[in-house]
Order: sequence, then C-alpha cells, then structure tokens
Amino acid sequence: MKTLKGPAIFVAQFADDLAPFNSWPSICKWAAHLGYKGIQIPSWDARFINLEKVAASQDAADELKGVAAEYGIAITELSTHLQGQLVAVHPAFDSQFDAFAPAEVHGNSKARTAWAVNQVKLAGIASQRLGLTAHPTFSGALAWPYFYPWPQRSEGLVEEAFKELGQRWMPILNHFEDCGVDLAYEIHPGEDLHDGATFERFLDEVGSHNRANMLYDPSHLVLQGVDYLGYIDLYHERIKAFHVKDAEFNPDARTGAYGGYLPWIERAGRFRSVGDGQIDFPAIFAKLAQYDYGGWSVLEWECCLKDSAFGAREGAERIANWIIPVASRAFDDFAATGVDTKANRKALGLE
Repeated sequence: MKTLKGPAIFVAQFADDLAPFNSWPSICKWAAHLGYKGIQIPSWDARFINLEKVAASQDAADELKGVAAEYGIAITELSTHLQGQLVAVHPAFDSQFDAFAPAEVHGNSKARTAWAVNQVKLAGIASQRLGLTAHPTFSGALAWPYFYPWPQRSEGLVEEAFKELGQRWMPILNHFEDCGVDLAYEIHPGEDLHDGATFERFLDEVGSHNRANMLYDPSHLVLQGVDYLGYIDLYHERIKAFHVKDAEFNPDARTGAYGGYLPWIERAGRFRSVGDGQIDFPAIFAKLAQYDYGGWSVLEWECCLKDSAFGAREGAERIANWIIPVASRAFDDFAATGVDTKANRKALGLE
C-alpha cells in the first residue's frame, strides 16, 4: 500500500496582488510556514507560472521546481480548470466565460476554443517537464443548460452533446498520452462531467481512454446527494487527483439542492472550511489508502463563513492528521506459522 502525499494546497483562491500571495517564491514560503509540502498551481496565473515558458524550456521548468524546493515545497500538479472549461461552452454562457480568455478571442467562440485547447496541451508538456503525472482540469459543458429540462429534451440531444465533447477532448487525451500524464477531470456541477453517470458516458465516447481520469472532490458529490464513499469504491482506478474540500447540505421546507438563487451563506448546500462541514474525511482517507491511491491530498479552500488564513492554517493540520501512514506488515504477522501444505490438509480433514 501507498501513503497519501500531503498536505498540499491549491493556491488559486489565495492569489492576490499583495504579498505573500503575489509571487511564486513568497507563496511557497507562506505555504511551507503553514506546514504544507506541496502546491497545486493554477496555470493561468502569471504571478506563479509562465505556462508557455515552462512548456518550451526545461530550464524554466527546473527553475520553477528549484524555487519551490528551496522552501521544501513540491509542485503537485498544474491546473487548467479555467482553460478546460473553455474547451466546450454552451452559447448561453459565452459572455461570462469570455473573461477566462485573452481579449483578442472575446466574442469569437471558435478562436476561444482553439486558444483553450492549446493552453491545455501546453500544460501537458509543462507537466511532463516538471515530472508530474496528473493534471486537474474541467471538461466544459454543452448539455448543462438541459440538466433539469422543461420542456423535455429533444431526442438525441444529450447523445450529440457528449459525442461532440468526446471529439473535442480526444486529441487532447492523445496528446497527454504522449506526455505520459493523466487528465483528471474535476467532477463538478456546471460541467458535463458532474457525476459518475456522466463520467461513464464520456468514457464511452473516448473509448475508455487510458488518460481520461478524474479529480475526486467529495464536496460536489455531497451537494448532489451522491454517496461520496461508495463513489471511491466504484471509480478508484480512475481517481488520479484529490481535492480536500468540505461541504454541508441542510435542506429544509424552503430550499434544497438547487439553492433558490440565494447567496452561498443562505443556501441549504454550501462549502465549508475543511473539517467544519459534514464530510467524513477519515473514512475517505482510509478508502483511498485501501485502494492504493498514491497521489496528493490537496486542500481547496472555499468557505462562506471562515477567513481564508484560518482555513489554510487549519487545513494543513487536519490533512496531516488524516493521512494514514500505511502498514509495512500485517498486524498479525507475529502469529504466522508459514506455509505447511501437509498441516493445512490435516486441518481441513483431508489427511
């Protein structure tokens, strides 16, 4: 068995123009001071990484790793959540998602998609240069506006959406195969891959591609009413990345899973700082250890109540306590008697 690596932290939610959140050296120093051993980098944030430069130059990749190593920090993964979102965008969301792309492709969905595909491919090369094995991203969404339809969906609409999604991602998956890196789609409402059924549908479209895997984040499963522990039993072979993020779901007579357009603090389902919600993280860490998950446990801090500085500090401590140093031998080895075929047959009444 393997011991999970960590604690690590995804720094997208902490990035800022003020120190220590405004440069790669300073955020590495900050994370290390809190007890983190790794950082997941948002590849779109130029304060931490120049994605094009790292993809083009091994020296640049080594320099990025070297700065982190000075503080005892490893790079866990690069993330293209924003760029992956733009691989597939329903026109209803065009204006909102233009903000994720450079100004020169705003208002031009084809150009924006081409830019996003290139960005994700660059991240595959950069990940390879950095010696990384997994890459978190979003799938994007074409069918999402129809997830709870009225009037009913037209026949074949979902099938056509997933066919197109598979066609868009297949060349990227093949590129990641060449890079030796797994794509880890975050299973997330708002994406066409938002639960186990949609992930399976996508796998069918890409021929169960070896590089089509997932980022496991239990918070998004809780808010959908999905069995987040059983989910690991079903999909552990495809789990290649892990966000440690907490949530709570307290439906009442007024509102439930859809949120009623309420602000996060008033919703029945809301994200909480890790350890403050309803998720049974000791059980999750035990299951991941049971199934030999050898990747990183990465805090993704999102909370509508607690200050981020406190959440980050507590997160490092709590993840460190949840990581199970796996056993090097069985607990009952002391009573082992070795293999004795004759004795075994006698014990079974066969001799």
